[in-house]
Amino acid sequence: MGERVLVALGGNAILKHKEKGTAEEQVENVQETCRYLVDLIKEGYQIAITHGNGPQVGDILLKNELSKKTLPPMPLDICGAESQGMIGYMLQLSMLGQLLKAGLSMPVVTILTMTRVDSNDPAFKNPQKPIGPFYTAMQASELREEKGWTIVDDSGRGCRRVVPSPIPTDILEKDSIVTLVHSGAVVIACGGGGIPVTISDQGIPPPRGVEAVIDKDHAAALFATLIDADILLILTDVEKVSLNFGKPNQKDLTDMTVKEAQEYYQEGQFAPGSMGPKIESTIQFIERGGKRAVITSIHQAKNALKGKGGTVIHS
Repeated sequence: MGERVLVALGGNAILKHKEKGTAEEQVENVQETCRYLVDLIKEGYQIAITHGNGPQVGDILLKNELSKKTLPPMPLDICGAESQGMIGYMLQLSMLGQLLKAGLSMPVVTILTMTRVDSNDPAFKNPQKPIGPFYTAMQASELREEKGWTIVDDSGRGCRRVVPSPIPTDILEKDSIVTLVHSGAVVIACGGGGIPVTISDQGIPPPRGVEAVIDKDHAAALFATLIDADILLILTDVEKVSLNFGKPNQKDLTDMTVKEAQEYYQEGQFAPGSMGPKIESTIQFIERGGKRAVITSIHQAKNALKGKGGTVIHS
């Protein structure tokens, strides 16, 4: 068995910009994604998979809003679980199909994953992650009163709910995930960062789902560490990490040491809502013992793992 790779899929691997989000569109995107992932297996890599769920959870929340007079809306943790099952099913079905086409036979398993967060995480006192649909000022006022939500103006586009984004500290299903990975299965887990739950140190009361969103890149770093991955492969919209992104003096990076990545991060080179969390997660992964991290597009994944593309972060 070759190197173990945790593949963190970005949203465009499932739903591309300007698509409506039909089942057909998403399945077609996932099938294309899985063709690239099976290519990695054919190259000898052992892979596990995690993924984002932002657009899908947004759609589920919008459905809640549109049908609230007919059906009871579900809380955010249950919506996250729903999206994990939906995306996990599409990935699992597509991976099995692509493996069969390649003449390969191995188990593919989706794990509904709960991710532990600290109930004292400062994020719970300072919710900043926007989710769900936009509201008018009057709707926002009613929802603040009725549900106690934190709703803010979103860049002048309207009012939007914001929720905490606490740091993931553990994965409750880690023993099962590790067992399956070591057995040779392709494991799909921690979708959307996992379902956030809190639990006391004594285990009493039992785990409790909370209204929060876990950053998927931070959860990917934790997942990769728990399965002793050699490589954290983060697949996104760009082929390489850049300095001065989008400016005339943009500079694409082939590799960075952890020290360099930290310095660039502190300089503000990586935006908080996009590349920033990815850089943070690669630093975390390597500091916890990972060999290297790679950030690139899915089309360059195979080349990047061979050192022929993407951006490599190493110690």
